[in-house]
Amino acid sequence: MASITAIAGDFFAACETGKGWEVCKAYCAPNATFAAQAEPLADIKTLAEYADWMKGLMTIMPDGSYEVRSFATDTERNNVAAYAVFSGTHTGPGGPCEPTGKKTTSDYVYVMQFTGDKISHMTKIWHSGMALQQLGWA
Repeated sequence: MASITAIAGDFFAACETGKGWEVCKAYCAPNATFAAQAEPLADIKTLAEYADWMKGLMTIMPDGSYEVRSFATDTERNNVAAYAVFSGTHTGPGGPCEPTGKKTTSDYVYVMQFTGDKISHMTKIWHSGMALQQLGWA
């Protein structure tokens, strides 16, 4: 059985490169939940919805990439936290307006809670307001 650290790493890479739920679901419970206190994600309640949201984001920002700054496993609480920086430029179709050509560099954290060897819940910690301002969306 793979460790939760390895599973979280594989999920993180798939999600952050816009693979969508079809790929991400291999690492998650079918009914995995999602939470974030960020306006663009307010209506997203499942990890399936979030994974597909990220897939859409990579259409809007086709140069989107991330740099992992910290990746930590808490075995006592059965979760993995990943801190990364996302960078992307709004050059693709979609989003709240026509492509702005503006770039964001945005810090965020995923806390992935496991039940057994599957992610059952994920919380994203992200200051969306700054990202939206950088992109010219707010």
